[in-house]
Parts: sequence; C-alpha cells; structure tokens
Amino acid sequence: MKKTHPYLIIILLLLAAGIAFGRIAGNEFINFDDGRYIISNDYVQSGFQMANIKWAFTTAYLSYWHPLTWLSHMLDWSLFGADATGHHLVSLMLHNGAVIFLFLFLYKTTDRLWPAAFAAAFFALHPLRVESVAWAAERKDVLSMFFGMACLYAYAFYTEAPKLSRYMLCLFLYGAALMSKPMLVTLPFVLMLLDYWPLQRWQTAASGKSRKFQLIVEKIPFIALATAVSIVTLLAKGKIGATSIGGPMFQDANTANAVVSYVAYLGKTLWPFNLAVFYPYHSSLSLWTIFASATLLVLISAAALYHLKALPYLFVGWFWYLLTLIPVIGLVQSGAQAMADRYTYLPSVGLAVALAWGIDALAEKMTVFRKILFPAAMLILVVMTSLAWMQCGYWKNSLEIWNHAILATKENYLAFTNRGAVYGEIGLYEKAIADYDEAIRLKPDHGLAYNNRGGAYLSIGKVEQGCRDIHKACELGLCRSLEIVGDRGICR
Repeated sequence: MKKTHPYLIIILLLLAAGIAFGRIAGNEFINFDDGRYIISNDYVQSGFQMANIKWAFTTAYLSYWHPLTWLSHMLDWSLFGADATGHHLVSLMLHNGAVIFLFLFLYKTTDRLWPAAFAAAFFALHPLRVESVAWAAERKDVLSMFFGMACLYAYAFYTEAPKLSRYMLCLFLYGAALMSKPMLVTLPFVLMLLDYWPLQRWQTAASGKSRKFQLIVEKIPFIALATAVSIVTLLAKGKIGATSIGGPMFQDANTANAVVSYVAYLGKTLWPFNLAVFYPYHSSLSLWTIFASATLLVLISAAALYHLKALPYLFVGWFWYLLTLIPVIGLVQSGAQAMADRYTYLPSVGLAVALAWGIDALAEKMTVFRKILFPAAMLILVVMTSLAWMQCGYWKNSLEIWNHAILATKENYLAFTNRGAVYGEIGLYEKAIADYDEAIRLKPDHGLAYNNRGGAYLSIGKVEQGCRDIHKACELGLCRSLEIVGDRGICR
C-alpha cells in the first residue's frame, strides 16, 4: 500500500465531513441548554479570569464535572462572542480530529487501509452524529471523544514499545477525556478488548500468567480515574435529583427501557430516520417488546462469543457497543429522555468496526460480493452523508428543531413546551399557550409548561389564569416566574 494512501483517506474523510456537517455554520443557538451552557452563562462570557477557571474546576453545575468543556466554551466566547458559527465550527473540527485519530489507530493496529477507512467514515458521517456535532451545548461530546480517540492512538504506540513516557501520555489523554465528559469511564475496558483484537496482546501473553496479570495491572490507573469521575458525577446528579439515587434506581421500568434502548439504538444505526433531539421516556413497555429485545441481545452476544477466535472483530465491536452504552443506557435514570442520539457517539465505533471487518471478511470469501463491495460501500456513505446534511438543517434554530421533534416522535411534551417558549419570545402568545396546553395534556405534572403558560397569560392580560398557572408551577417545584411576577405585585 502506497504511503500516500492514508493521507488521501484523511483528506477524503475531512471533505466528506465538511459536506455532511458544513451547513451547521449557518445555524443558531437553540433554547435547549445552549443558554445555560453559553449564551446566558456569566462565567463563560467573562472569559479566562482566575475566578472563572477555579469555577470550571470546582463546579458541578448542570450535574457534570467537566472543567475542560467549560474552558473550551470560555475560549469560544472570547473568540466568537454570540456568533454561533464559530462555536459550531470548533465542534466540527473536534469531531474531525476524533475521526482522524480513530482511522489512524485502526490502520496502525490492523494494517488494513480500506476497512479502517470505512469504519472511520461510517462513524464520521452517520446521521446519529449530528446531535453531538450540531448542538453547541454538546461540546462535551466532541471534546471528550477527541481526547478519547487520541488516547487510543497513543495506546497503539505504547503497546508497540512500552515506555513510561508513552504510558503517561495515554493516561494524560484519558484524564483530559474524562474532564470533558464522564461518558468515557468505560474506556479502560475497551482497552482490554483491544488488547485481544487487533493488538493480540492476550494471545501473546497466553504462556505466562504474570504477563496476563500485567495487562490488567496497567489498566488500574485508568480504572482509578474512571471510578473517581463516576463517583463525582453520581454525587453531582444525585444532589440535584437528576438521577434515581435514593429513588427508582435499577427499577424494573429502568431495566426494561435499557434493554429496549440497546436494540432501538441498533435500529437507528441501520435505519437513521425520525431522529429527534428528545425522545420521551415511557415507563410502560409491552412484555413482547422487552422479551424480543432481550432475546436479540442474547443471541448476538452468544454468536460473538461462539465465534470469538474466528471473528474477533465481531466480539470486540459488539462488546464495545454493549459496554460503552452502560453509563447512559438508563439503568440509573438520568433526565426525562428514554434515549438520545448523542449517547451513541462512543458506542457506535464498536458497531462500525464490526461492520467494516465483517464486510471485508465476506468479500474475501465471496468473489461476487467482492465485485460490488466498493460501489455498495460508497452508496452507503453517500446516503449517510445526505441524511446527515438533512439532519443538520433541523438544527438551524429553535423553531426548526422542535417542529421536527414533534413530527419525528409521539407525545413529545418537551418539544411542545420548548416550541411554546419560542413562540412566546417572538410575541405569538396564543400559539405559545396552545403548545403549553398540549404539553400539559401529555404530562400533567410538567411544571415548566405551567410556568411558561402562566407567563404567556400574563403577557396578554389574563392575570387570573396566569397566576393560577404560576402557583401550580410552584407546587410542582418550579417557582422562577412566581418570584419575577411577585416582585411586580401581580401574583401573591
């Protein structure tokens, strides 16, 4: 293989990603976390002052400890201010960096250019990536993945020639990934999978127990970092009631949703349509859906284990997918969503690897399949690029993203609430009230909808209805508007 080919692949990956995601440069911020993370955050907007840096490293605001993410937002604001274009383009560059590191890691460790290129492209261009790349508040996703994939690439060099300096570089990059988002707490176990394939360190250590033990020991510092960040994250989320700590942790409903979500993510990987920024959580799922999902997971897992030696990439790719989804699969329910496209960011790499090397293995055995392999692969990537381009358009502004969410999902109370907020901001109060009505019909205990509807009623002079809604929001634990209008002497 010519030495120039990897560089050409990198250029093509960057061009394709530019086509798939380039239109986010014209997108605005949206009214879903972008305010709290960026456009209404005084710490971010006042820049790199010592007090702000200290805040970034000590706060658990929004239930995460991710100081590097806060610092990246501060840097963006100092460079671009309220112009969303710069913020979005930086996220795209970080995504591209993660893609390049993934490609380089796969190529270096397997010496198979085309499977490595297809796996990287499948990961890079899939429409499920749009939420992580196009949503400014999800900077933590692309930043953590950038450092995570850099860690994998550095790990390939370490395993090639184990040196303390290379090991410390891996540990530093992993720490940076965790300080961007705790999603990568499972990466040490991914490294153990990679030790089996493609690195084949477990096979070479088969003759000595001490060698196998060393492979485990060298992961202990990584696991220690992951454990520490996991504890901090759970404490932060539990403090504000974001998780089910002390409540329905590991309840049957959560477990059932987790099993179904594993299969649902597979479905969206193969059929990436009706993607939405928010999927409502439903506590009741049919027994048939749960049973069918569990059966499929068991069958695939059994097949991966059975063909462990013959198809090691299937084993590694599939269990990469299963393991890396654990922190966000919903066993410990965090937030009101049943699932989220952004949660597939790291797990999708495993599926991409299994698919790429599985197709390559079929091509080697079947001459007919080999002839159509390249055009079929190109068609898949073109379709994904087109779908990602379309999906980026839905993120143009708040109104577009919630319009699409309402069309793509059922009973999406949050989508109606947030679209109502958009209408309220532009003075279309009757439309706003209609959306809040629908949100409350779908979720009668949704305090934010009562809160916002009360404000809309007050804006059109319906004081009695407005005060009633605001008091109801206060009963449900949301009293922000009550404080505001109370100062005006409107509601008592």
